[in-house]
Amino acid sequence: MKKNIKDLSLEDLQEELKLIGEKPYRAEQIFKWIYQDNVSTFEDMSNISLELRKKLENNFTLCIYSILDKQISKDGTKKYLFDLSDGNAIETVLMEYKHGYSICVSTQIGCKMGCEFCASTGVGFIRSLSAGEIVEQVLAVERDENVKVSNLVFMGIGEPLDNYNNVMQAIKILNHPKGINMGARHISISTSGLVPKIYELAEEDMQCTLSISLHATTDEKRDEMMPINKTYNIKSLMEACKYYIQKTNKRISFEYALAKENNDNLEDAKRLVKLLKGMLCHVNLIPINKIDNGNYVKSSNENILKFRDYLNENGVVATVRRELGADIDAACGQLRKKVLRGE
Repeated sequence: MKKNIKDLSLEDLQEELKLIGEKPYRAEQIFKWIYQDNVSTFEDMSNISLELRKKLENNFTLCIYSILDKQISKDGTKKYLFDLSDGNAIETVLMEYKHGYSICVSTQIGCKMGCEFCASTGVGFIRSLSAGEIVEQVLAVERDENVKVSNLVFMGIGEPLDNYNNVMQAIKILNHPKGINMGARHISISTSGLVPKIYELAEEDMQCTLSISLHATTDEKRDEMMPINKTYNIKSLMEACKYYIQKTNKRISFEYALAKENNDNLEDAKRLVKLLKGMLCHVNLIPINKIDNGNYVKSSNENILKFRDYLNENGVVATVRRELGADIDAACGQLRKKVLRGE
């Protein structure tokens, strides 16, 4: 069984080369070809010997994705459905901002979390992605669009902290100066609230941003929206967040999707202030995406702005996320679900 070479850090690759009788310094050359030159075959690595290229071909795969579907929004957002080598498919979204290109990557095929407002719900969990399968999403988009991605968010299909080790390995590869060299401060990890993993993440020596999908201010509402809350309630989640901030001295971003006549009223805003005031944090208000057969619809623009203003006026910094890809299947899981249904 050939190994996915993109699963390997530079240090891992050095050890693998020793096992096939090659000098470890060759790993830096190979790393450059993969992550800086973004080659599609080992044959393209022209400054290494034919013998070594043959060894690489015999022992590794390059994990090159093909595009099953691609949707382009009028605002320039591009959504990809990539074909994996085992017949599964994953989604990746490319967004263009003034500061450059940002990519939203998936970490799992399907998701276990069952959040009611997410289009991934109902498709079913199949497996977690390897580190290389995560990293290849960046490389595949860069090849297709001929752009350099500068920012990355782990907010696609799957719960990143449920695939903790592979996500950490992917970040190590993305961040390496001899590879993609993406700054850790430009990487954001989102979680629905796996409390033990937040404590574990606090112990990592990294500069990534942590985003918490909060979306409700009472356990009753959050239980309905996010079943993970039945295991790790708001109180335990807030304790973990406070520990993370104390340990890392880094600001947390709280994601709050506003649903009409559900979690968008003044009482919710007051409770949110009470929960977060005094914490080193920022609230990212999200106009919720309507999904097929979903129970939640987007709050009115007036309500969204009122909610934002109340938070800001009461000491909690809040902004409204810019809506991108509204005219395509931009919500997590929508495009994959549509293709699986044969639409």
